[in-house]
Formats: sequence, C-alpha cells, structure tokens
Amino acid sequence: MTKQKSPDKNLQNVAKDLDADPVGAHNAQQIQQKVNDHRHQDALNHEGTNS
Repeated sequence: MTKQKSPDKNLQNVAKDLDADPVGAHNAQQIQQKVNDHRHQDALNHEGTNS
C-alpha cells in the first residue's frame, strides 16, 4: 500500500460540507442546488468519453 503525502482531497471536501449548517430552508435549498449543479456539470464534462 502506498503512503499518502497529503490528506485526501475528497475527504476534505466531505468534512467541509458536513460542517456547513444551513440557516433555513432557503439556504439549505441553495446548498443542495449548488451540489446538483456541480454533478450536472461533471456529467456534461464526461459525456461521450466512454468510447
């Protein structure tokens, strides 16, 4: 097994997201929409690469 030189970036992002406390329903919806937008953009960026 290889030894990592720096912390795992994915785990850092998950921990940062878990620390974010939405203030109300509107703020929670904005946070979720940002996540959805990132997933959609990621899907568009990888579209057609399965050839």
